[in-house]
Amino acid sequence: MAYDQDLSFVCFGPTKIIFGNGSSASEVEAEMSALKCSRAIVVTDQGIIKAGLLDKITNSLGKKCVGVFSDVPQDTGLDVIDRAAAFAREKGADIIISVGGGSAIDTAKGMCILLTEGGSLADFDGIQQLTRLQTPHIVIPTTAGTGSEVTWIAVILDKSKGQKRLVVETYNTPRVAILDPTLTAKLPPLLTASTGMDAMTHAVEAICDVDHEPIADAMGLHAIRLLNKYLPACIKNGSDLTARGQVQLAATMAGWAFGNSMVGLVHAMAHSIGAVAHVPHGVANGILLPHCMECNLPDAEDYYAEIAQAMGVYEKGSSTKQAAEAAVKAVFDFTKKIGHPQKLSEFGVTEENIIKAADMSMSDGSIVNNPRLIVDSSEVLEIYKKAL
Repeated sequence: MAYDQDLSFVCFGPTKIIFGNGSSASEVEAEMSALKCSRAIVVTDQGIIKAGLLDKITNSLGKKCVGVFSDVPQDTGLDVIDRAAAFAREKGADIIISVGGGSAIDTAKGMCILLTEGGSLADFDGIQQLTRLQTPHIVIPTTAGTGSEVTWIAVILDKSKGQKRLVVETYNTPRVAILDPTLTAKLPPLLTASTGMDAMTHAVEAICDVDHEPIADAMGLHAIRLLNKYLPACIKNGSDLTARGQVQLAATMAGWAFGNSMVGLVHAMAHSIGAVAHVPHGVANGILLPHCMECNLPDAEDYYAEIAQAMGVYEKGSSTKQAAEAAVKAVFDFTKKIGHPQKLSEFGVTEENIIKAADMSMSDGSIVNNPRLIVDSSEVLEIYKKAL
């Protein structure tokens, strides 16, 4: 992949990674102590509690766990975070430990801001407003896809506007991420596939976005290699901890990649259809990714040719255009191979929904990073129609 001779960039990745089977219980208390914290609020959702994934973690924390906030919905919102922060403040928390998927992690990120800065999260709409480190945050992901464990971005639903907003703050990056493959072993095939495609989308968009850079490219391309090889194995046998672990690592690498290079059109559209029709984020990404790649193809051939090699579909002697087209087809085929949903209509999305979402996508911050300049919502609407 070629880079301009005047290339300059900053690559940011302060999160400590701990990886290993059983590490969520064996390491969390020590990491909390290393951060000089003594009163933890654990943030999770009811699904995690019912699955029995929380007990070992809270038991290992002992009296250092002063409360559990589990009222986290599929798409966390400003009101949820305000309530959660009030709960943590009442308990005298000096650290937040999130256990779950992207919504639990983003709830915790919002809480960390409010515990340090006060007020309501509605007061922090924007980018890089903070001037100091926020309340420490340890992330224990139970899915493998969001990459939120290493990003400084939170996606929060603003119910008053019916739109998702981005809170982007480097001072709020999680301090530690504990990757424990055993926590993902019970994920059903559909959730495994959709969270895996979330990671794939992060990697693909990070590689071809306008602000891509060499370190993010390297992580994104290796994430694609790992997902291509190991995600189907996770679908076939959910208890394959080797495959689960490699997919977790891929999700984290893709998270680091897009945290530095950002995301593009796919995420603008996924955020919008999620806000309008409540389509799960990973599902929306997985359905929209190949269609958006098709749209971006004329402006992303060099990048997609690299993806073709990472996915093992590059044929010797192919032109860059041929390799790029092979990459788009490979992503289409991959979604089918892992049993990922193919149409938004499977989740109740209507023509009316996509018209509204197309307009909303144009004001989503992610769209400005897309390799192809999108100038009109009619272009976005055409992609939605193909995916409907």
